[in-house]
Amino acid sequence: MTHSAAVLSALLLLAACAGGPEDDTPWQELFNGEDLSGWTQLGGEAEYAVRDGAIVGTTVHDTPNSFMATEQLYEDFILELEYLVDSTMNSGIQVRSNSQDYYMDGRVHGYQIEIDPSDRGWSAGIYDEARRGWLVPVTDNPDAQAAFRQGDWNHYRIEAIGDTLKTWINGVPAAHLIDDKTSEGFIALQVHSIGDDAQAGTEIIWRDIRILTDSLARAYSRDTPLEPVVTKNNLTQAEKEDGWQLLWDGESTEGWHGARLEDFPDYGWEIEDGVLTVLASGGGESEAGGDIVTDSLYGDFDLRVDFRITEGANSGIKYYVDTELNKGEGSAIGLEYQILDDERHPDAKLGNHEGSRTMASLYDLIRADPAKPVNPIGQWNTARILSRDGHVEHWLNGVKVLEYERGSDAYRQLVSESKYKIWPGFGEAGRGHILLQDHGNRVSFRNIKIKTLN
Repeated sequence: MTHSAAVLSALLLLAACAGGPEDDTPWQELFNGEDLSGWTQLGGEAEYAVRDGAIVGTTVHDTPNSFMATEQLYEDFILELEYLVDSTMNSGIQVRSNSQDYYMDGRVHGYQIEIDPSDRGWSAGIYDEARRGWLVPVTDNPDAQAAFRQGDWNHYRIEAIGDTLKTWINGVPAAHLIDDKTSEGFIALQVHSIGDDAQAGTEIIWRDIRILTDSLARAYSRDTPLEPVVTKNNLTQAEKEDGWQLLWDGESTEGWHGARLEDFPDYGWEIEDGVLTVLASGGGESEAGGDIVTDSLYGDFDLRVDFRITEGANSGIKYYVDTELNKGEGSAIGLEYQILDDERHPDAKLGNHEGSRTMASLYDLIRADPAKPVNPIGQWNTARILSRDGHVEHWLNGVKVLEYERGSDAYRQLVSESKYKIWPGFGEAGRGHILLQDHGNRVSFRNIKIKTLN
């Protein structure tokens, strides 16, 4: 070997050593660059095609939002991709999203990482598609707003680990959300619907779509300069703008007292880690700490409450409660959104009206739709009670499960055939307390919020 060759060989060896180990992070390509295998279109009828190793989405008129979704569902992951978007479009990347027949006839819903080339500049903010609206707009993050490259390729990094979502746009931290509404779902590329005055045929192009589902501990970003937006026992941006109020602050007993007490019960209820729990005490109705009610009275309202039951549990959310009624044994009197383990609690088979004591029913009066979506024991469910001008609706996990008219002939007939017939004018008061029931079983509540409608 010549001297020059020996020197060159030594330099190459040193360079190889200096380079260190190759990156063996197990990234997976979500798109093969050739066709849409592993993806399926949901929602609208925008056009999707493969061109030059990229996915191209094109707007069309007279169709709702369109989504090209992965057939596989993902829980914890890190997602990276690049996109090039027409300056007149609106789009987004769906993560942990779902499409279920019972929810809005299969409408795609879930977290969306916004793509916004408009002057508003909310790209990489987090929106809750077809559910709660804006969770993390980037209005207070000028660095992220300035990071978007108009007319050029933009890079997103999206981390979904546990209850935490973080986003970056072109390397700049954009959004930090702590929310546990959905833990698993598909990833989807959105082509937004357009109005009649918008130009059809505009495009968004995605490329280099890759995901990491293993070895996340060594790859995710532990530090971010952004303060997290925490939704637990807080109002979202959209809720604040829409007039919602928290009924429970997640920490104290402020705003609540015992149904038969001037203050909050000294025992029987627990507040821990932002969760309000009625403790197990043998299954008796109001025999331990007792029911709790709001300090305030409410007329027309929209009420939402997250609840979680244990096996065999019984509880309820009552409304238009009059605490002056029923000074004897049992619970305070009011209309009740039933909370029950339908499979294990005997109450599910009792009552004068068949099925009227099952989950989400109007207790002892009207049965909730048997096709209602109930999450498994130990998981959170969301109850919604909407009451306006005598019309009342019960919702469970985003699905309406019953409705009725307070004070109607049909309603009064049901009352006359129920356990409530002994209470004149039952359920017809103009205003009343909201109540969380102590039925002697462990049941937890959080995210208790209300919007008054009068």
